[in-house]
Amino acid sequence: MPPKPSPEVEHLAAFFAQCGLSQQRSLETARSKTAPQAHRLLQLANADSDNDNHSRLDDKQITLALQLAKDAQALTDDLRLYILDAIRDRRLAKADQVAAAIKYLTAHPEQPVDTASFNEACGVGFSITPAELDTRIRAYVADKADEVNKLGWAGFSKVSGLMRQADPLRWVAPLDLKGAAEAVYTDMFGSRDAHKLKAQQAADKAKKDNKAANAAGPKASTSAVPLHAESPDDMFAQGWLSRLHKPGGNEQKIPERMQEHLAWTKGKVFTRFPPEPNGFLHIGHSKAIAVNFGFAKYHKGHCYLRYDDTNPEAEEQIYFDKILENVRWLGYEPYQVTHSSDHFAELYDLAVLLIKKGFAYTSNDTAEEISAQRGGKDHGPRHDSKDRSKPVDQSLREFADMRAGKYKPGEMVLRMKQDMSSSNPTMWDIIAYRVLGKPHHRTGTEWAIYPTYDFTHCLCDSFENISHSLCTTEFIGARTAYEWLCDALEVYKPRQSEYGRLTLEGAITSKRKLLKLVKENYVNGWDDPRLYTLVALKRRGVPPAAIISFVSNLGVSTSPSLVQLQRFEQTVRSHLEMSTPRLNLVLRPIKVTLENLPADFQLSLDKPLHPKDPSMGTIAVPFSRELVIDSDDFRAEPSKDFFRLAPGATVGLLNVPRPVTYVRHETDPATGAVTHVVCRYEDEALGEQPLAPGFKPKGWIHWVSAPHAVAVREARLFRRLFKSDNPGALGDKYLDDLNPDSLEVVKGAVVESAVWRVVRDSLSRAKDVVRQRQDEATRNRTEAPPSVDGLEVVRFQANRVAYFCLDGDSVLQDESGEVDGGKLVLNLIANLKEDKLKAK
Repeated sequence: MPPKPSPEVEHLAAFFAQCGLSQQRSLETARSKTAPQAHRLLQLANADSDNDNHSRLDDKQITLALQLAKDAQALTDDLRLYILDAIRDRRLAKADQVAAAIKYLTAHPEQPVDTASFNEACGVGFSITPAELDTRIRAYVADKADEVNKLGWAGFSKVSGLMRQADPLRWVAPLDLKGAAEAVYTDMFGSRDAHKLKAQQAADKAKKDNKAANAAGPKASTSAVPLHAESPDDMFAQGWLSRLHKPGGNEQKIPERMQEHLAWTKGKVFTRFPPEPNGFLHIGHSKAIAVNFGFAKYHKGHCYLRYDDTNPEAEEQIYFDKILENVRWLGYEPYQVTHSSDHFAELYDLAVLLIKKGFAYTSNDTAEEISAQRGGKDHGPRHDSKDRSKPVDQSLREFADMRAGKYKPGEMVLRMKQDMSSSNPTMWDIIAYRVLGKPHHRTGTEWAIYPTYDFTHCLCDSFENISHSLCTTEFIGARTAYEWLCDALEVYKPRQSEYGRLTLEGAITSKRKLLKLVKENYVNGWDDPRLYTLVALKRRGVPPAAIISFVSNLGVSTSPSLVQLQRFEQTVRSHLEMSTPRLNLVLRPIKVTLENLPADFQLSLDKPLHPKDPSMGTIAVPFSRELVIDSDDFRAEPSKDFFRLAPGATVGLLNVPRPVTYVRHETDPATGAVTHVVCRYEDEALGEQPLAPGFKPKGWIHWVSAPHAVAVREARLFRRLFKSDNPGALGDKYLDDLNPDSLEVVKGAVVESAVWRVVRDSLSRAKDVVRQRQDEATRNRTEAPPSVDGLEVVRFQANRVAYFCLDGDSVLQDESGEVDGGKLVLNLIANLKEDKLKAK
């Protein structure tokens, strides 16, 4: 028999039993090492409570309280009682939450406790929709892409285990998390059973062939592995896009609808790019443009540019203009340019039909009441609107009154009668029409009401006979409502397919946040080259073909992509490497005199515009007695690790037959800055002593002939606008993350005179491209696209410095019309190497 408990243990056991523990559990707790701490904590709780019953806890709560007593000894009594109260009122219901509460209050011991922050840190009231959970898991998997793709299903247990420890996934019910994660893995790697069968077959074959070393595990699906694209079309020939349904493969509720669809499309692919004209497009949209236009082009189909212009409060003409310009700049021409507003009358008629069929009703519920019907902030039980059973005739009258302007905004809406018991929030009687009372840029004051995106999008897809409605994964949840509405109205139903969106490291894409940056002058307009709007990338000189190549190289899958900035920059560099001529640009000039050359000395040197592409031709470079070199290439104090010009040094000049040797230098008396370096040109024909046999300079520097140098009014050097990799995750504190050194304006730079040849050739080539597109439009009997290029087409590699383009602020002609009278403004496109700017 076990020994009889001591009186002290018996006293503690009786106390714990009063608190709600069973007799056996009370005795076990009384004998534990943490019994005194648990006793003190619960005594404090009793003293703090006005009602004895309030202090009683159920078995689960007592377990959490004991965990608190054991692990929170470093906290003050007040903070421990705060956590205990959260256990009592069931805000904290799991061990993980209690552990998070202890961790939070240890880091934030100040009182009173910030309840909102505490709740967030502990997962209090946490809820997540299926679509949000899917997006979170895909983001986590994308972040662990190397390991996930390498191991496939074999690594599922490890990855899902780590996933359960990550915020906010740690608060998801384990079975829900496991099920959603398995769905993502199935999408990426095929079914788990197929994986097991394939792995077993591989193992059997390896055993049979005695080559076990070659059976290292299952192959990852091509949908999960970004493939290197030899051409932009590769992303349509393989991976996720290659597995989409064929035209006619989307099932219909009414089979006749498919027959009508195929008769109209003649079996061709039809897609659409449907931006809202309420802001400027950004780098993420380049993927949507490439996917929708490229997929249609690859299959010899057509892609619409459809403006989703159903919110006149936020739409401006400049957005319409720039969206079309961006599409054309990226190399695509819309099949047709359409607007959701083209269909306002038809959409209204279908809304009336939806009411008549009993699938919609008018409602004067407030936003707060609608939220409460959907479970409210606490995600409680859902219930129907009081208006859901309203007679059809009444809804028809009130909807007509909405159109006639008899209601103010917020007084009446039209809601779809869907399925309030569904787990999908897009089926909770979402709004189809609302009163705005604002004039529309195309329809004027004809309409006081406007359809919502959820009502408009699928029906416009249907009107335009879209075969593939391609969108990003945040719309996965909306697919149910999309299909429900088409079926309810018995119209042709396109198939929506979702791919992972593109997010670039260090880039802000929120329209609200971008607007604040522009309006409050943190940047110099929407086309500030530090931004990642498409107009900004265009102004920075990023070639549109490089953007398409970047998207193609990433591949298209259902996983979202947070791509490292250096990967984007490397794609741009790779494109520029073989497509831009090379010139000498001196950013911060120092005058150099070759004292042993005559004052009128001039030598013409021939050099290729690109050493690896003879088709670019050659240029004649003047070499004279007076030169300029970059201040970075001279150091008044020599050192062993510096191989450029310095006292006692001999260096080579790019493309010059003989090296030069330092003689002396001069400085500014006021600042001490070096202003002039005197050198000797090492040419035996000038009577100089020959250099040692086989002598080769250790350093080579670039230069420009001073008498022939072309002045650069400004050279604009750009660094990352934000210091962190994901400024969008900082909420409204993203402004605190701005890099104060993101823009450096260098004045006084010079470039060699061949820049004018590059300017003329580049602008001429751009005009040729426009003519080719106009000729193509004539052959196809379509609208001829105008030129969408500017001076940014003038791009060159500044030897040993970076890639640059001309900014639109440049002036290429003087008052007499002479080109050489220009004032150049240069924009940095990209550095020659990823770490060039960091080193500086």
